[in-house]
Amino acid sequence: MVEYLDLIGPLSDPRAHGGDPADALHLIIPSIPGFGFSGPTAERGWGPTRVARAWAELASRLGYEHYGVHGNDAGAIISPEVGRVDPDHVIGVHVTQIFSFPSGDPAEFEGLSPDDMAKLQFLHTFNEEMSAYAQLQATKPQNLAHALADSPAGQLAWIGQLLADTVDPDVVLTNATTYWLTNTAASSARFYYEDRHSDHATEPTTIPIGLAAFAYDFTPLRRFAERDHSNIVHWNEYDRGSHWSAHDAPDLLIADIQEFFRRFR
Repeated sequence: MVEYLDLIGPLSDPRAHGGDPADALHLIIPSIPGFGFSGPTAERGWGPTRVARAWAELASRLGYEHYGVHGNDAGAIISPEVGRVDPDHVIGVHVTQIFSFPSGDPAEFEGLSPDDMAKLQFLHTFNEEMSAYAQLQATKPQNLAHALADSPAGQLAWIGQLLADTVDPDVVLTNATTYWLTNTAASSARFYYEDRHSDHATEPTTIPIGLAAFAYDFTPLRRFAERDHSNIVHWNEYDRGSHWSAHDAPDLLIADIQEFFRRFR
């Protein structure tokens, strides 16, 4: 919810930050329904596709005939769906993850390079050591919800498990406080359940997509990404930065967003 605060100035007014004024962007930075200042959702169905439709409607009501989309983490799941549901208005989608994984067919692994195998090992390690929160939220979110809604210390610990090693403590506290004051621990957890239990489109996306992949985050394999997205036009991999690149590699992320959207001027 506070992820993009430090990016607002350089992206909206690059001249003031030593950049090219032609790169200036209008910014809409919504919270996902059910997260933070968007408030708790009170009904089922708020998965990626419904959120994508809501964001497309938001852009329309704000008067944008054409617009681009960027997303990280859950936003990187939703953003390609915005392009899918609103192809007449979305000019391009920029993400920091592409969630394209092996299907289980052994033939998919034939001819993979050592570098690609290392990327798969990183993903396996992440799933084994860091994904307990996602598994719980995707299967039994309400079991967790009561505990988080009852304990600010529990909310802080839950947020801290993902953020504490990579971002400033004030950012961790601000995130935990926002969830606590808006009472969105439960509804944000349910997003994972909705994503797990939603019908997902099987056809590849066709909107131009760009990826900025950072060193201490998983990097998708191009083979699998192109299986799910037919129009990847931009792909950069960086030697620093993490899953929270807006905090620990903002210069790289800003430059990559500007480079991607420059082609659509």
